[in-house]
Amino acid sequence: MAPKISKADKKIAYDQKLCQLLDEYSQVLVAAADNVGSNQLQNIRRGLRGDSVVLMGKNTMMKRSVRIHAENTGNQAILNIIPLLVGNVGLIFTKGDLKEVSEEVAKYKVGAPARVGLVAPIDVVVPPGNTGLDPSQTSFFQVLNIPTKINKGTVEIITPVELIKKGDKVGSSEAALLSKLGIRPFSYGLVVVSVYDNGSVFSPEVLDLTEDDLMEKFALGVSMVTSLSLAISYPTLAAAPHMFINAYKNALAIAVETDYSFPQADKVKEYLADPSKFAVAAAPVAAAAPGAAPAAAKEEEKKDEPAEESDDDLGFGLFD
Repeated sequence: MAPKISKADKKIAYDQKLCQLLDEYSQVLVAAADNVGSNQLQNIRRGLRGDSVVLMGKNTMMKRSVRIHAENTGNQAILNIIPLLVGNVGLIFTKGDLKEVSEEVAKYKVGAPARVGLVAPIDVVVPPGNTGLDPSQTSFFQVLNIPTKINKGTVEIITPVELIKKGDKVGSSEAALLSKLGIRPFSYGLVVVSVYDNGSVFSPEVLDLTEDDLMEKFALGVSMVTSLSLAISYPTLAAAPHMFINAYKNALAIAVETDYSFPQADKVKEYLADPSKFAVAAAPVAAAAPGAAPAAAKEEEKKDEPAEESDDDLGFGLFD
């Protein structure tokens, strides 16, 4: 018979395991584990096997091990994990892609019945329809003010009813009714609440950002910098092109109204002096427009066709 391991030995073994994982992995997902069963957790471990390790434990033990590891290695960045260890949470150490691991964890959610005293994570709505219950069960519906009718010897719910609101505690009547109807309204699993990556801590929503989202946010930031720079006349790389264009427009306006000129303004003055040159400049653009070539070809065909004889050509115009 193997000797029984003492609590002190278990704590030492746990401390060594956690410190080893902190040495091997630089990415950690902090996941909430409320209402997650042992079988469900085992399935998650099996699904992540290969590049990820799930470690559960008491928050005080995990915080103590993290502090010891930071003191022994001098890695103070690892202390950023400590504020995240609040509530019923576990650590998922991984070397894979953080988004893929987070999506894999989210797959292992299982339905759960509404137990008495449980805080509802979502709104629970009972849909209308035949319940399959005999008329003697109408007392449950009457207590909960659910409109029903008897149809073909069974109880039928007439309209959808919001039975439980998010954040409310499940009562005994609600739990009994949902159990009789076979409704498992809640689903539970590991939920990633924070991400640690090489000393940085951020929300898991960051993992859902795409390159298009990043480009959009970057463009918005550049636009704001440009607007601020133009407003306070402070030159920046983003605002420089706009400043040069605005300066050119001001100089051009002065040149047009006065005798002062410069090479770029001479052509503008020439066009203003002879507006017909605008039409000459626009002609090549119109010729290059779609449909211009077919139209020109049709004009050439009309020139080649013989002219039709008119009444004047036949001499009828002489008597007008």
